[in-house]
Order: sequence, then structure tokens, then C-alpha cells
Amino acid sequence: MATDSSGATISGNFSHGENTETLNLNTKELYSSAISSVSSQSPPPKPPFSSLSIPQSKRIPKTNFIVDLFRFPQHSSTSVAFFLSHFHSDHYSGLSSTWSKGIIFCSHKTARLVEEILQVPSQFVFALPMNQMVMIDGSEVVLIEANHCPGAVQFLFKVKLENGGFERYVHTGDFRFCDEMRFDSFLSGFIGCDGVFLDTTYCNPKFVFPTQEESVGYVVSVIDKIGKECVETKKKVLFLVATYVIGKAKILVEIARRCKRKIVVDARKMSILGILGCGESGMFTEDVNESDVHVVGWNVLGETWPYFRPNFVKMSEIMVEKGYDKVVGFVPTGWTYEVKRNKFAVRFKDSMEIHLVPYSEHSNYDELREYIKFLKPKRVIPTVGVDIEKLDSKEVNKMQKHFSGLVDEMANKKDFLLGFYRQSYQKNEKNDVDVVSGLAEVYAGEDKNACEDGGDNVPSRGPLLHDTAPSSDSSVTERLLVELCDSLPAWVTEEQMLYLIKKHAGNPVEIVSNFYECEAELYKQSSLPTLSLENQPVLFDDYVTDLKPNPEKSTCPDVQAIQEGFDLPKKMNLTKGTISPGKRGKSSGSKSNKKAKKDPKSRPVSPRQPTIFKFFHKVLDSGSNSVGVGSETEECNTYKKMVHNDATEAYKEVTDQFIDIVNGSESVRDYAASIIDEAKGDINRALNIYYSNPIPGEGGLSSKSIQFSHCPEACSSQEGKKASEKSGHAVNICVQSSAEEIVDKNYVSLPLEQYKPKEHACWRDGQPAPYIHLVRTFASVESEKGNIKAMSMLCNMFRSLLALSPEDVLPAVYLCTNKISADHENIDLNIGGSLISSALEEACGISRPTVRDMYNSTGDLGDVAQLCRQTQKLLVPPPPLLIRDVFSTLRKISVQSGTGSTRQKKNLIVKLMRSCREKEIKFLVRTLARNLRIGAMLRTVLPALGRAIVMNSFWSCHNKELSENCFREKLEGVSAAIVEAYNILPSLDVVVPSLMDKDIEFSTSTLSMVPGIPIKPMLVKIAKGVEEFFELFQDKAFTCEYKYDGQRAQIHKLLDGTVRIFSRNGDETTARFPDLVDVIKQFSCPVAETFMLDAEVVAIDRKNGSKLMSFQELSTRERGSKDALVTTESIKVEVCVFVFDIMFVNGEQLLALPLRERRRRLKEVFPETRPGYLEYAKEITVEAEEASLNNQDTLSRINAFLGEAFQSSCEGIMVKSLDVDAGYFPTKRYDSWLKVKRDYVDGLGDTLDLVPIGAWHGNGRKAGWYSPFLMACFNPETEEFQSVCRVMSGFSDAFYIEMKELYSGDKILTKKPPYYRTGETPDMWFSAEVVWEIRGADFTVSLVHSAALGLVHPSRGISVRFPRFIRKVTDRNPEECSTAADIAEIFHAQTRKMNITSQQ
Repeated sequence: MATDSSGATISGNFSHGENTETLNLNTKELYSSAISSVSSQSPPPKPPFSSLSIPQSKRIPKTNFIVDLFRFPQHSSTSVAFFLSHFHSDHYSGLSSTWSKGIIFCSHKTARLVEEILQVPSQFVFALPMNQMVMIDGSEVVLIEANHCPGAVQFLFKVKLENGGFERYVHTGDFRFCDEMRFDSFLSGFIGCDGVFLDTTYCNPKFVFPTQEESVGYVVSVIDKIGKECVETKKKVLFLVATYVIGKAKILVEIARRCKRKIVVDARKMSILGILGCGESGMFTEDVNESDVHVVGWNVLGETWPYFRPNFVKMSEIMVEKGYDKVVGFVPTGWTYEVKRNKFAVRFKDSMEIHLVPYSEHSNYDELREYIKFLKPKRVIPTVGVDIEKLDSKEVNKMQKHFSGLVDEMANKKDFLLGFYRQSYQKNEKNDVDVVSGLAEVYAGEDKNACEDGGDNVPSRGPLLHDTAPSSDSSVTERLLVELCDSLPAWVTEEQMLYLIKKHAGNPVEIVSNFYECEAELYKQSSLPTLSLENQPVLFDDYVTDLKPNPEKSTCPDVQAIQEGFDLPKKMNLTKGTISPGKRGKSSGSKSNKKAKKDPKSRPVSPRQPTIFKFFHKVLDSGSNSVGVGSETEECNTYKKMVHNDATEAYKEVTDQFIDIVNGSESVRDYAASIIDEAKGDINRALNIYYSNPIPGEGGLSSKSIQFSHCPEACSSQEGKKASEKSGHAVNICVQSSAEEIVDKNYVSLPLEQYKPKEHACWRDGQPAPYIHLVRTFASVESEKGNIKAMSMLCNMFRSLLALSPEDVLPAVYLCTNKISADHENIDLNIGGSLISSALEEACGISRPTVRDMYNSTGDLGDVAQLCRQTQKLLVPPPPLLIRDVFSTLRKISVQSGTGSTRQKKNLIVKLMRSCREKEIKFLVRTLARNLRIGAMLRTVLPALGRAIVMNSFWSCHNKELSENCFREKLEGVSAAIVEAYNILPSLDVVVPSLMDKDIEFSTSTLSMVPGIPIKPMLVKIAKGVEEFFELFQDKAFTCEYKYDGQRAQIHKLLDGTVRIFSRNGDETTARFPDLVDVIKQFSCPVAETFMLDAEVVAIDRKNGSKLMSFQELSTRERGSKDALVTTESIKVEVCVFVFDIMFVNGEQLLALPLRERRRRLKEVFPETRPGYLEYAKEITVEAEEASLNNQDTLSRINAFLGEAFQSSCEGIMVKSLDVDAGYFPTKRYDSWLKVKRDYVDGLGDTLDLVPIGAWHGNGRKAGWYSPFLMACFNPETEEFQSVCRVMSGFSDAFYIEMKELYSGDKILTKKPPYYRTGETPDMWFSAEVVWEIRGADFTVSLVHSAALGLVHPSRGISVRFPRFIRKVTDRNPEECSTAADIAEIFHAQTRKMNITSQQ
């Protein structure tokens, strides 16, 4: 017996050198010993191992072994046996000096690195010998070379099963396959293993880079060549080789050996080389003057992912710093593979060059396939890639297809069938029979010779008529036939199955194995129809299609013997989807076979052919060119009759469906048949024609003439007349017309006075409004520029809805504004671009790469969807989409949560997509992506609805003489009233029904504020200093308040006593501030049953004299949600609420009252305050008689107050009118509210709230991060984000890391969106997600940036000079950032600006 380093007892005479016995380890004993050696307490017992919490790519089946995974959620792993393949951070992540979760098995070199570099306690690290079998927990484990980095190994696991058998698995870790591995005796013993956990880093056909020897040879040749050239020219050259901390040692050793140069490394690299045993070789040195070949960090020469971006700036700095004339860099990695014309890619700039060397320590694509071909495992488990944690994911399936012809698929089939066979018969306790031996006895006396004719006379599969047979054998055979039916293709006849049963003595595994070897021949036999269709009497039993040949006429001895020996059931339903062997694999004759199938003459036609096949033939015939323009009249007559017959007979089922979809009656069947025929059986096209030309009284069917585009011109008018008389409608059979031309007629673009709400609509009164009505309006609005025309189209659209389907008005308003609920309800779809793309793939039958390529081309997922839909044909489409159904489905999507919610959301989206026609899918996808992009916002949609109300109301009053002035007054009045009403009650669920109810009597007084529904806050303007705002408030009473550095909050108390808190953009944040809720309840007067306050929530340090903290401190507070409230005990950042206004109390709306009166009412609600918990905003009051520029005392007093605000960590002060124009105006900016901040006083520039829309890859110290960022403002008029500046200062390293994580996946756009306007070209584009506060020195006119384009300069935008990041603005949406108008206003207000006229 021996012990390991931790003192645990182990079996065998193992010492980390030679051993004479097999090492036998018990992980639990090792772990217990390790825990005991580091702690006096015994280890707590771990629950039984559960593999459910471990990704399948990280665990070895039927063991508790975990490979290269050391980071878990708390208590998620109960295993103590861990295996580390090599010392790279993506594999050892989670290991540290505090590791105590289990024993780590690895190679000796890796063990030293883990102990010395990561400081993992040695008691938990167990080094295993190479090329030697070790028993661990009853399983055999062998470590072999991985050819990756020093110490990297492949693990070979032989796992013992409960039944005495074994399963074998190979885990490659990271490896590079080489020919030497073929001769490894241990690895050869794993040929045909149960699975290979494969390093799939380069599992893509594009990665077929050279061998390591070729790449090393290239580097050596370049060093020799350039070195000699520089000696001749007497220039000093420096060679830089980029490597990881661990790895690439082989290329360094070869450079040193073959170039006869030492390699300069830093102290850390030298220490690691020493651990690996390379430091004492004399090849490496820390003296920079001892060699011209230096090793640098991996990203020093540039970033390699997703493509190489050189860092010549850093190279130039190194060259100048070290005094060299030329620098040559080498980046050895497979990711940079760009071999062209046998030359390695090189980047040049001045006296610097970077060679991209495809030297990799991972296997390339061909090597991966060679490795799998060599081992021929039963399956491949990828260990590198996206979504590899689930073995049934799309990405895993995609990678496994690369090895589909190399794995042992036959072994998989045998295992599956044996398992299925055993399982099915274990369940049948009554018939516990040895099937194989039983069948052998049955066949013992039978004639085993096959039919001499090769089986040509074997009938098709179906129940045969039998006379006599042993009943027990019949039962066994019947069960076996059922099993084979589930395993074999449907074209296999029953006789063929019986023949196989007899041939292989009833062994299902042998039957299936033999079948796939002679599949083609069996298919050829089964496809001969002579005996089964002509020479056999066939009995039809109602709708059962099984054929029943007469056994007396069978000439096959085998069949006769089978019929005599077995009694099969009278009926057996063995139906299954037919797959011919021609579709399983390609043969030399496959092309000719496909051509033969396309020949209409070769199609078998049966008298009992189903109607659906007739429909297919008619579609093909009607689309052919068999009838020419010069055909005779007689041919035309025949053709015309055929058309009519087709419409009534061949398309009967389609016509029935069409009538059912449109809710039509039998009286329109002839006309419906004509539409179906014109559409050539395409029901989608027929529905387009139907909805574009409705017939009054028949659901919109049109009485207009039907125009057959396929009729020859030789048809006479007389014949057309006869045809029209027969159908009951005028038929023009000579003029060509397309459905697309009809569909394009969109009446909403007509002038308001010409539009007829009912006549121009595409549905009839009382019917639900189709979604196509909305979509056609969207398409028209999108193509127009200008709010006036857009409002007119929206108005026409709403007029039809109001007249025909008023119930659909509210859903239509929501869809027009790209909303599904009010902001304060916090309801969102919670879907990303990947889910939409996945649904689009399924709905339209296209591949992910196709979607990606189309998106790269168009930049709009909606346009991609439209292109996909245009090329797709549906046989039986569902009914047309309705507005109410689309909206209700979006609401259903928003409430999906929990396990399986993603699948449920996708199903709902796919169902919508499959029902789309025309451009519906384009705008549906945009709606799902929350970016409708039609240039219509609430301030356009709501006035349009108001105008529609007025126009429908006035024009329906035929008996009233109304003046034009009265009409215009009402039109503008109601339009403005609905916007004002929404500002104080931003809930479409309340505002829209109220507007429809009050009609033209609707006014701002119709609705009042409701506690629980936040109003839109009043906004402020900017003042440059005390003197500026003093001029505005001359002889007017005003007040100055601290402008706190916190989060604006709207606080509501409801009638039931609950308190709710909302952010400035209407999102509810009550869950984030439970302590604030308690404070409001404690200090509010009981008499105030309901109220709505405006306040600022500020982080505060109560232990330090209630010191005010910055907004950054507040932003670290937990956010909370509806499902996860922040508890009072968990709060780490305390807050104080500073109230400064009240808008509503006890049912009374206070907006129109002056601020002085509102303040008085506020103090009635809160008669008492408490410092540090609830306070009034600190303020001073200046009365009217004191408000004069000549009053120096007042000026001094205000300046002193401003200074106190700065000293109290406030941003500045607010200046508000007390009496004159002192109301509370939601969403408005008035001169009655101004802000003065330190930025404006000190002249350091203005602060803007901007949105990052792109970034560049960082260089130097910022390599691997994003820097700088491209910032943009928002132009609500054009719905564009317009660039303002680049920002690269003010960020911390932690912030860079956070942004790198935030902007990944779906948030990185493949192409610049069309609604981003800028002259910049960043390395990547971001989706508009967050808002940042940016401070700059001043503004300037820019040729590159597009902010406020046309507002200051006709062709140039505005940019910020010396911008700096201040903070994240968490309470604003991207569309609520600084606008183009804000920037233009600040530009004009700055005291120092360029002369614009001289720039024009």
C-alpha cells in the first residue's frame, strides 16, 4: 500500500515514477483525506451525484467524472472527481487557492502549474502518470499526449457497467491530431468506442490550415531572410512573437534551435518555462539585449477574433522605445488563416509588418475528420462551440453532421434495436418466450431457397389470407413484424419482411443489419408492380388500401412456405412514410431518375387517384406554355371549357376552403371558382384578388370582370360573352392582369375629402378588420416623408376602422405605436433577434446562413422576412390575419414565462408568420423587433385618430349646415385634446375608448388623472448662468431649488393605501424602494387619501451626517422586479426622498395651479419631515420686487445658494416661476423651469444624454475592449439616431469589461441600420440599448457627424468637442435621450461658436 501527497491510502505500489501494480484510486477516500489535512473537521457528506446540473459535454456517461469544468452555481455539483486536460484559462476557470470541491486529476506538468500558479492546495491535486492505466472509482483511465501545450493530455475512460460490460469514451481536451497517434497502443484500443468528446474549435471546412511543421518552417525562413537583409543594410530589426502565457512553446523552441537565437521572455513567462522544465535549457533569457527575438502578449500585435486587426500603434511604440529600425511580428493561430497562392498573409505599414501564421495547437477540419475516421466511434460529442451544453441543440447537430459518414452508425442501429427489442418484450409477462430460438424451430423444416425469379413476384405489403398455422408462432411473428415495420421503410413488403425473418432466424438485429446491406436490391423487387396490381385479384375494404392477393396464384416457394407455416392477422396497419433508397444516398443514376420523375408521362395515373393529386396536375398544366399566341379558335374553345371545368371540379376543394375563409355563400361559388382559376390554384393569390375587389353584400367579393392572363389572344369576344353568361359575371379572357397590380391600389393615400371610409375599405361592415388594412397603411406611410401626409393616411385608416369595426381601433392604435401595453405596466415581449430569426427559418423554410446573408445585404429583418415570403408558396394557408388577433397574440407572447416559454413564444410567432400575405410579415417582424420604422409616433397617431373621429362625425351629419371654420376648429381642437389627455393619463386603454365615446365633444377636461397611472413629467430648459435666468424672471417671483444628483421619481398613493413609485419614463420601480414606501406611508397626512408627487430619490450616507452620495452609488442598488422584491434587510445603499411638487391630491387635479399654491398643498400632505429620510427640496424664494438685475443683494444671495448646492454634491440649481405661467405642464419645456449646472457656470461644456450606437476595437492597454464608442442623439421627426461624437475617456476598466459583456450576441448588428445616420464607420454597430450622460467642452459644426443636420447648417451636423463619459442614465429609454433640437438649441445658446454663414 502507498499514500499520495495528501496522505490518502491508495492501492498498489504507485509512486510518481515507475510502478509495478495498477494504481487503484478511490476519489471519495482521497477527498476525505484531503479535507482532513487542511481542516480539523471531517468533510460534510455530499448528496448522491446528479448529472442533471452538469453540461453533457463536461461529464463522462455513467460516472461521476467531470472534465474541464470547475465553476458551478452554488450546491449544483456533488461530484468530487474532476479531470483537467491542460492549463489554459478557459479550461481551469473556477480553480483558485480556495478550491476544496474535489480531487483534480491531471498530468504532472499541469499539476505543477495548478499548484504554483493558481495556488490550489496540493492535497486536492493528483498527478497521474502518462501512458499507464489507472483504476479510478472502478473505471480504467489512461492519459495520452494531446499535442497541444505542455502538460496537455487526452483522457481514455473505460467505464464498467452494472451488467458486467464496458463503455469506452475518449475526451480529447484541446488537441492537435498527428500521425503518431495512430500508433498509440492505448488509443488503438479505443477504436469503435462509445463516444469521443471532441475539440471542435475548428469544426468548419474553411479551417484547413497547414501542419505545424510547415508553419514553423515559414517563421524560421522569414527570420533568416529578413535578418540577413538587415545585416546587409545595417538596420536593427526586432522580431516579436505573440504567445499565450501557456502554450506555443514548440514554435519558440524551434525558432531558438533552427535560427540559433535565444528567445527573450518576461519574468512570468520564464517562471512558467521553468516549471515546465524548459527554463534551464539556455534557449530563453530575460535580458532584452541578448537577442532580437522577443515574446509579447497575445493581443499586443492586434486582436484575432473575429478577424485580425493589427495594432501598429503599439508596435511603433515598442520600436521607438527599444531603438530598432524595423519590427516584424508573428501571430501564430488558426483564426488568422488566410493562405493564398501558397503565401502566408502579411500586414504592412511603414517599417513594420505582421505575419499571420496559421500555426495552431488545435486540430484543423481535415484532421478532426481523420481522427474520427481512425477511431470510428458510435457518436461525437462537441466540447467547443455555441450551445454545446445540450447535445440535442441545433449547433451540436450541425457539428455532428460533419462526421456523419465516419462514425459507426450500424453499431448505433444495433444497440437501439436490441434495446427496443428487449424493452418491448420485457413488458409482456404472459409471452415470456425466447423469440430467436422459437423462430429457429419454426423455420427448421422449411425450404430455405429463395425465389428463382429474384423475388419479382413478391406481392406488395399487406395482410395475406392464410389457412393454417400454429397460433403461438403466429403471435411471435406478428409482434416481430410490427417491430420491423417501425424499423424499416414503408416500401418494404410484408413478404420481404417474412423472408428476412426466416433467413436470419428471427434475430431483429441481424435482419436490420442485412437489410441495409441489400436495401437497393429489395427496393427494386418491391417496385415491380406486375404481380401485385395485374396478376392478383385485389380486394378493397371500404377506405382501407391494404392489398389482399390470392395466395393460390403465388408462384414463389418462399411465400408459399411462409403462408403455410404462419397465420398472420387479417388486418395489420403497417403504414409509414416511404423513403426510397435513392434518397438515402446518391448513385450514378440519381440524376436520370430525378429527370424521369419530372416527366408527366411517367407519372402513374389511377382511376381512384385522390382529388388532391388532380389539383397538383392542374396547377402544373395551367402554368405550362402548351398553348401559343397563334392557336386556333377551336383550341381556345377547348381550353376555355377546360378552364371552367378546372374551376368547378379540379379546384373544388380549394374553392370550398376559399368560401369558408371569406365567410361566403353558395351564391358566389362560380365567381369564387373563377378567382381560384385565375390564381392558378394558389389560394394566397386568390385571397389577394378577393380582398382587393370586394362584392357588396358578399363579404367583399367584387363584381368587376375577371381577367384570365393565360387565355390566347385568338379567343373571340363572342366566346368571352358566352363564358361570362355561364358564370354570371363579365369575363375578359384576352386582357392580361396580375393580382399584384390590383393589390397595389391603396386608398388610404387619397386626400381626406376623397377618401370614403366604407367604400374604400377592404372588408365589409360588421366584420373584424384584417391586419392587411393596417399593413398597407404602414407601407404608404413608410414611403412618404413628412408628418402631414403621414397623419392624413393614418386618419383615413382610422376612419374605416371607426366606420366598420370600432372594436379594432384600440388594438390598431397599439400596433401603430409599437406598444402592447401602457409603459407603467412593465409588459414587454422579451424576445430577441435570434428568436425572431429562428421563427422565420421555421415559418419560411430557409436556413440560418441564408437569413444572415440576407440581413447583411438589407440591414432590416423585416425586409428579410418579406423577401423570404415572396419566394414561398403555401398549399393551404390559414385564414387572413386580423388586427385583434395579432394584438392578442402579442399579449400572449408577453406573458409566456418559465420552462418551455421560448418554444411557446416561437410557436406563436411562427403561427402569425405563416398567416401573413403581401407585406404583413415585414411589419409583423418589425413589430416583434420593437422597431416599426414608419416615422409615426404617438404624437402623430393620436392626432390622426382625433381627426378621424371629427371627420366621420361631421360627414355623417348630412342635415346640418356646418361652416368650414367650425369644422377646422373641431379638427384641431380634438386632435390637440387627445394629446393633452394622454400626457396626464398615459393609458391608451382609457384615452381611446373615452375619445370614441365622447366623439367631437371630447376635451382635455373629459379625463382626469388617476393615481397608479403616472403622468408625463414636466421638462426643463437650460440656463447658462445666474445673469441669464435673472433676465427672464425680471419683476417675477421665482424660487431656486437644489438640483439633486439622483433619480427622478413620481410617487403615487392609491385609495386602498398602497404606494407606487414610477421613474421618469413611466416604468414602475416600487420593488426597488421598499424603504421609501415605508417612509411615504409614515410621514404622509392621513387626510391625504390619494396623491401624486414629483420628487428626487438620492443616495445618502446616514452614518456620515446624511451626506449626499452620487448617482453612481444609487445605481448600484438592487433593481428588484415584480417577482423579486428587494427586501429591507438586503438594502446596502440608503436613500432620502426630496419632494418638490404635487400634481394631484384627494381627487383634485392641481396642474393649473401656480407653484406657490402647489407648494402649500404639498406641505399639507407632509406636515412633518425627517432629515435623511424625507425632506423638501432645499430652496430660496425671490419675490417680484427683488427680481432685478440692479439688486446686487439678490444676485449675491443666489450665487451663494448656487455655491452651497455645489458643496452639497448637487448638480446645480433649478429656477422656477412661482406665480406667472407657473403651472405644471407635462412633457413641455417652458422658460418657467430652468436648470443651472456646474458645467454651464464653469464653461466646461454642456451635458447631453446620448446613446452608444457603435464602437471600435481598443488598442494597446484597451486591447480586447471597446474604445472609443460612437454616440448619437435621437431625432423624433425622422426616427433616426444621429451621431454626435466619439467618446473614449471617463471609463473605468470595470466599465469596459461590463460593456464588452453587454454588447455581445444579438446586440451587435451585422450591418449599419438604415435609421442610424453618421459619416463614421465603426468596427461594429450596436443596437440602441442604453443612455449615457456625456460632458463636452463646446459644440462645433462637423462634416462627419449628423446631429441636428439641417437645423444649424444645411449640410453639416453638430459635434461635441472633448467629450467625456459621466455616468449611465438608467431612467431613460434610448428614444428619450437628447434630441437633435436640444443640440441645436444648446449650440445657438453657447457664447463661443463659429460663424455658420461663412461655412455655407
